[in-house]
Amino acid sequence: MKQSLLRQALTLSAAAALTTASQSMFAPRSEAQGGTPGLMEFRWDSDRDYRKLYYFQTSAIENDRSEWYLQLRAKDRKTAFMKLTVTVPDYFDSKLRPERMTLCRTSAGSMMSRTRCLEEVPATIEVNKSQTAIEVYPDTPVPVEGDYSLRIKLFNPQGSRMYQLNALIQAPGDVPMSGYVGSWLIDID
Repeated sequence: MKQSLLRQALTLSAAAALTTASQSMFAPRSEAQGGTPGLMEFRWDSDRDYRKLYYFQTSAIENDRSEWYLQLRAKDRKTAFMKLTVTVPDYFDSKLRPERMTLCRTSAGSMMSRTRCLEEVPATIEVNKSQTAIEVYPDTPVPVEGDYSLRIKLFNPQGSRMYQLNALIQAPGDVPMSGYVGSWLIDID
């Protein structure tokens, strides 16, 4: 009697362990919302001149259709700008098309709302032949007040990689010189 009770208890505990293990193996994988990484960011060579800019992407999965919002918040900029240059790494293997990009005034997303364009800013957008630079020329200088984003519709690049895109802006004035504003560090799963 004792042996049969012991055998039943061991059988039930083994069955419970297998059920728990199989449930955790086949549980659906949760996907985090694509966008700016959490509070901790690690860089190999932390340079004091590096400034992190915020972004939002609708998908962080490779080869998936996505919209990227490369944000230039009011507190990231000290002046208005009449030209925005975004440098793209040469190993970025997704096709960048100017007709699928817009400069817009945005409302930043939060837990309850998504990042979205409030109004488009008329601008000429060009991508160089080697696909390593995006140049945005607004029709009128973009003011310091308000948050603006470069919205890019694309298929995410292939492979799990990290891409650093840098932002340079040219302020209105006599000296046509672009200055570094910051970088977007975008991760593709």
